[in-house]
Amino acid sequence: MTKTAFITGATSGFGRAAVDRFAAAGWRVVACGRRAQRLQALVDAHGAERVHAAAFDLRDAAALEAALQALPAPFRGVDLLLNNAGLALGTRPAQHASLEDWRTMIDTNVVALVTLTRALLPTLVERRGAIVNVSSTAAKYPYTGGNVYGGTKAFVSQFSLNLRADLHGTGVRVTTLEPGMAETEFTVVRTHGDQAASDALYAGAQPMTAQDIAETIYWIATLPPHLNINRLELMPTSQSFAGFQVARDA
Repeated sequence: MTKTAFITGATSGFGRAAVDRFAAAGWRVVACGRRAQRLQALVDAHGAERVHAAAFDLRDAAALEAALQALPAPFRGVDLLLNNAGLALGTRPAQHASLEDWRTMIDTNVVALVTLTRALLPTLVERRGAIVNVSSTAAKYPYTGGNVYGGTKAFVSQFSLNLRADLHGTGVRVTTLEPGMAETEFTVVRTHGDQAASDALYAGAQPMTAQDIAETIYWIATLPPHLNINRLELMPTSQSFAGFQVARDA
């Protein structure tokens, strides 16, 4: 039986790589994102019978509901929800950060994620499916400028554990994926378009790639149904845990 994956944030990074990985393996994929041209490129690459493009802003609850109602029949039986859409905005410490950026992160990383998850839960329970929520190492390890981004990802990790508890006995698997440094458009978005800052961050670091994460997600999704990965933290070998900060008198 052909399975269906519903993947958010499919226009770049982990999401786009995951669409490629699952479609290449014979899955049907609902690819969600705001940039219609990029979604169409995925349809063109894999075929309309394999990939369905759903172009909308995940923060818009009405648009989300309309997109779900518009799913073609072959794509309605969702077996895997990959909640990948999310972002970090800004690197300034909390006392200087943009409140607008904070609200955007909360609306995207938290509100949109729970709204979509709740909408698809009945189908996932019916099909004994799986949920993979993309969190971050920032959920557990604080750093200067991480403030609300880290808070939203901590929510994702804890929400996933509580989902797992609530779904006990349904056969639905729930996994939190917590990646560390991976080179995608993440830092360009975070710095509001500063490609030089992104290049400097990843230079010489041998970060993880979107394909590394997509392969991990595919492995999780295709494990035998009696196995559940509760949470999985990944870092490149070049990255480890930050040290404590100490402020000293001048």
